[in-house]
Amino acid sequence: MGDKRIPQIPLPTLKRLPVYYQYLTRQARKGVTDISCASIAKAMGLVAVQVRKDLQLTGAVGRPKTGYRLKELLEALERTLGYDNKTEMFLVGVGSLGKALLHYRRFGDYNIGIAAAFDVSEDVIGTEIDGKPVLPFRKFPSLCRRLHVKFGIICVPAEAAQEVANIMVSSGIEAIWNFAPITLELPDMVIVHNENLTASLSILLKKYKTQHTGSERE
Repeated sequence: MGDKRIPQIPLPTLKRLPVYYQYLTRQARKGVTDISCASIAKAMGLVAVQVRKDLQLTGAVGRPKTGYRLKELLEALERTLGYDNKTEMFLVGVGSLGKALLHYRRFGDYNIGIAAAFDVSEDVIGTEIDGKPVLPFRKFPSLCRRLHVKFGIICVPAEAAQEVANIMVSSGIEAIWNFAPITLELPDMVIVHNENLTASLSILLKKYKTQHTGSERE
């Protein structure tokens, strides 16, 4: 499925590569043509050695003193992250979060698109959100197979998430972006990334309280 280089990249590096890409894209818009690991590291709050090791995994080749040609580095990142091929996704669950994702325009910057959304509510079925149709969930399996969609997004309540995930997998979905606050039980071959917003917020609050309490004690 897709580019086989990505699974060979360590997860910490894989998480940093999109951040590099976003930063480098902004630099390219400013007219920058060459960039060094040192300047990237300074902007990212990292060390140059770490940046160099990360970028080596993309196949990008730097030059002594002048660093990388920015255009070539961006192309290497796009190939590694799969941004050079259009990726279509199906979203299930058109509540507040699902609608927000459908409205999010920046996916297009990375050659990613939500082709369609699915729901069971007659209130949203038959409507369009940012040009994307909302279809009855019963049509998901046939459309998924016919269009060869391999990526799914789950934005349904926790109690419905496992059933939705099972249907996704039986319909040919191979990678799932899960926003439901539940751990899905799926075959090992299915790639799942859990986006637990509550957990992320709890971590942020904990960090803030720890830092704030520490400051008060000083």
